[in-house]
Amino acid sequence: MDAVTAPSSAHDWSNEGHPLRWRILALMSVALIVVMLNNVTLNVALPELSVDLDADNTELQWILDAYALVFGGALLTMGALGDRFGRRSALQVGLLIVGGAAAWTAMFAETSEHVIGARALMGLGAALVMPATLSIVVTVFPAAERAKAIGIWAAMAGIGAPIGLFVGGWAVQTYDWSMVFWINVPIAVVCIALAAVLVPETRDEHETALDLVGGLLSIAALASLLFTIIEAPNYGWTSVHTLQWAALTVVLLLVFIRWELKQTSPMLPMSFFREPGFVTGLLAISLAFYVMFSFMFTQMLHFQLVRGHEALAAAVRFLPLPLGLMPAAANSDRLVAKFGRSRVVGSGLLLVTLGMVLFSTQVAIGTPYATMAAVFFVLGLGMGLTMAPSTSLVMEAIPADKAGVGSATNDASREIGGALGIAIGGSVLNEFYRRAFTLPDGIDAASLPADPSTSFPAAIRIGEQLREMGSPAGQALIDIGREAFMTGMTTSAGASAFISLFAALVVFKFMPDAKTEETSTNTTESE
Repeated sequence: MDAVTAPSSAHDWSNEGHPLRWRILALMSVALIVVMLNNVTLNVALPELSVDLDADNTELQWILDAYALVFGGALLTMGALGDRFGRRSALQVGLLIVGGAAAWTAMFAETSEHVIGARALMGLGAALVMPATLSIVVTVFPAAERAKAIGIWAAMAGIGAPIGLFVGGWAVQTYDWSMVFWINVPIAVVCIALAAVLVPETRDEHETALDLVGGLLSIAALASLLFTIIEAPNYGWTSVHTLQWAALTVVLLLVFIRWELKQTSPMLPMSFFREPGFVTGLLAISLAFYVMFSFMFTQMLHFQLVRGHEALAAAVRFLPLPLGLMPAAANSDRLVAKFGRSRVVGSGLLLVTLGMVLFSTQVAIGTPYATMAAVFFVLGLGMGLTMAPSTSLVMEAIPADKAGVGSATNDASREIGGALGIAIGGSVLNEFYRRAFTLPDGIDAASLPADPSTSFPAAIRIGEQLREMGSPAGQALIDIGREAFMTGMTTSAGASAFISLFAALVVFKFMPDAKTEETSTNTTESE
């Protein structure tokens, strides 16, 4: 496409679409990947961080979780700020925060507290960026091309995590943990500059007053929810600690809902949740990400500790997933036009179910990688067919002046689903690992530095130490640990199969194939 000067006002191109819209979509995709890969890139750097920063297990967990907690908690409020003050501005400020915090960490961080604080700040920046990317895409594309554009956006959102594992593995093996942060800086700088040239500034033309109380309540409620999910596996799902935080989350959500119902200009209108498309779209996205993040979490342990691959080699083995996801998501609009949205999304979730069933029944320690690659590809196809049409449906159900909040709600469903996947999937894995584990003869449990029956990495580490000391019990411990882990991992995959099957049944039953008349009217009036 030849260079075109961006029009000075939104109404010059609102019907035909912005002349630079495909370039804008490419830019939004890059910015989105930065946000998504930061969810997982640091996972592979934890061993180095634990040594360099003398970080214990709790500190390492919060180095990972600080980003997700602030990111997920702030999404709705940051999306509303983008709607009110400008989505391009929100994008640029968010990228500036992400890049600045990353550069500071790489240059100056000396303690785990420094990294935790920087990761939290990066999460805040990401909460500005992610809703802005989708809301900008929605506003610059005409209705006829919007589903295709959202499909490409959803594909980028889906491949961000697998790419993050690859990037993190490459950075740590080639350089050190600081490179995981440095990667953000040049990308952020380029995106900020290109956004100034390519992206038009759009906002809520009604200049609706900000719902500050609603914003604070949403931050508190979402952060409390994510904190409860993150901490539950550590304290136990039925512990007093978990139940107290769960009760607080319920109270905060109820207060938020009641407040929003009373406002003439609420941040998140509760009427959205009366739309079947909005609700079923969010549910499908959340449960799909539950499966994806649960599966990726267990597979990194599987490839590295069971099969003995280095971090980069392990990450490369995820490539069949995005290879299936990208074309499925990018072309899902054609399938929706031919077969209907509920059939496409429901079939995608059935493919996810099939992938999980195959994995839970066919994969063992000696299973060839080709079999696993096929499962990854099927899972990617299912995710692509699920995410893109569901995202389109969510965005169709909201008026144009709430594009940022709608995008943020969509993004929050991904974060909550992913957090639940890691927490519940990890809990299922650990529970069945403990049930299957038996300490081999010749090892005194009281003399061990850690309990191998509750920690698979500890079992491998202790087994290797004993083997180096010439004890035959070392290899026996490693073998028992691996077998017990496989039991836990395949059981976790089986649980994910039930989750995705449930989501498929809900979609087939309740997901509409088009906007309701009421929603279409509301959207038109808002525009």
